[in-house]
Amino acid sequence: MADKPYESAWAHSMTTKEQVTVIGRLFKFAAPYKWFFIVSVILSATISAVNVFLPWLLQMYMDRYLRTSNATIAIMWMFAGLYFLGMLTRAIMQFWQNYTSTMGAEYMLENVRRKLFSQLHKKGMRYFDQTPGGSILSRLMNDTMTFSNFWALLNTLMLAIFAVISSFIAMAVTDMTVALWTLVLVPFLTITIWYYQHYSSKVYRRMRERLSELNTKLAEAITGISVIQEFRQEKRTATNFEKTNEAYYDTRKAMIRTNSLLLSPIINLFYALGTVIVLSIFGIRGLHEVVAAGVIYAFITYLNNFYSPMSNMMDSLSDFQNGMVAGSRVLKVVDDQTLAPAQHPVADAEITQGKVEFRHVTFAYDQEHPVLKDVSFVAEPGQTVALVGQTGSGKTSTINVLMRFYEFQSGEVLIDDRDIREYPAEELRAKMGLVLQEPQLFYGDIQTNIRMFNPTISDDQVQQAAHFVQADEFIERLPKGYATPVLERGTEYSAGQRQLITFARTVVTDPKILILDEATANVDTETETMIQNGLNRIQENRTTIAIAHRLSTIQNADLILVLNQGKIVERGTNDELMAQHGYYYDMIQLQNAAHEE
Repeated sequence: MADKPYESAWAHSMTTKEQVTVIGRLFKFAAPYKWFFIVSVILSATISAVNVFLPWLLQMYMDRYLRTSNATIAIMWMFAGLYFLGMLTRAIMQFWQNYTSTMGAEYMLENVRRKLFSQLHKKGMRYFDQTPGGSILSRLMNDTMTFSNFWALLNTLMLAIFAVISSFIAMAVTDMTVALWTLVLVPFLTITIWYYQHYSSKVYRRMRERLSELNTKLAEAITGISVIQEFRQEKRTATNFEKTNEAYYDTRKAMIRTNSLLLSPIINLFYALGTVIVLSIFGIRGLHEVVAAGVIYAFITYLNNFYSPMSNMMDSLSDFQNGMVAGSRVLKVVDDQTLAPAQHPVADAEITQGKVEFRHVTFAYDQEHPVLKDVSFVAEPGQTVALVGQTGSGKTSTINVLMRFYEFQSGEVLIDDRDIREYPAEELRAKMGLVLQEPQLFYGDIQTNIRMFNPTISDDQVQQAAHFVQADEFIERLPKGYATPVLERGTEYSAGQRQLITFARTVVTDPKILILDEATANVDTETETMIQNGLNRIQENRTTIAIAHRLSTIQNADLILVLNQGKIVERGTNDELMAQHGYYYDMIQLQNAAHEE
């Protein structure tokens, strides 16, 4: 039961008010490209006029010339030429109408993805903690692509509206009585469209939810493939994926069944009934008077022009419902207010010394259960402050607050005696260097990973940074040196090599404040020695805040803070803390005993 697909609140039908709201907001995305859609609407109206003109032209030819035997070669060629010219004009206009509407949709799709991608990077870390990566990917790619098809419906809808209006006017001009009889079926058609719109939105919502779950399962299985294989979880993973895939298949099947019944077949049925009504009326009338063949031909053609666009529109309603659901999911990402902590920059705010101070800081991830409780300390410029403690003691949370990944609830965080919120975000990122326990490399080459795609950093600066942290020793032994490719996550390099590259990436920006999150926790002793040498050079003339897993690496720190359950329980140098025989002393003894074993 635990693996049963989750039935979210998204899997209910959308109300008319919700759909109108989504449409209104989607129009705002399309606003910069409105001329594409305006031209498309004008061409739709013109095409409808041509569609009325062509049957009328043949009706005139049939009733005025063929029926009365007044047709001549010249008249025949004249009508043939006019008909050919009308068909050619319609074909050209159909091309441009389709081109303008499609290109407008494509430009809008590009605009939406760009804005959505930008919006994602403005969100705080809490959003990514709570939202699976596969779900985000599904909304950025699948949902945006789907609701761009919404404009295909507008294209078809414009054609249908103009076609219905022009065709009915043409029928009314030809024969008002018969034209009014054709409206008998319109209420039934309206009810069908309403029912489809109401029922299918629920099906499409459930389908998009299942697709999001499917993407999440795929992303998790691909990124965790090594762990899955190591613990022989292939069968369980495949079973879970199969259940999610089966649930997605069921919703797809429900969607296909709904569309197969309520789209083109029902419209074709109404068209057939309308044709029966028209032919019956003209048939009964023909028992008492002569009915011109041209009139019957024109009327049937107008009727076809009346229902055919509706058939196309009903086919597009599937895209419409899919687009509505996808659009609402994308807008949910846009509307999410889990934003990165706000800065209130002061014009002259600049980090020059690198002094860091926490004053009675309290912080909770969920706003209710503090993980940092009344934390206070000062890191003077050029000093190294180490954070130690058991798992969950608050070390990483302290870094998260200092890096402005999360907003703290009370207290003050100061840099150079100025509130951290008074610095522009760009200044904080430029003057603070972060090295994580798990080094992250990006697809490209070593050089671009060190400069992080910043074109203002020269090749010489890249090489100097690598030399500074002693990463040049292994880089220059590679076949292509700094141009050696880096594949996804840099898995072709050892953990120590990846970490040295991230050190070079940090030092090339010359930060004033260096933050180390257990930077040597996952490497061997020999590599740790290389990294430690690199660290010692990086820390020169910089304020360093370091989370230490191996306590031997921070014994020379100027200040060691021992955290326990979110509070600083001890502070001092290594010698001072050892003399106290407290928490720190016990941790050292435990690590030494573990090494001796």
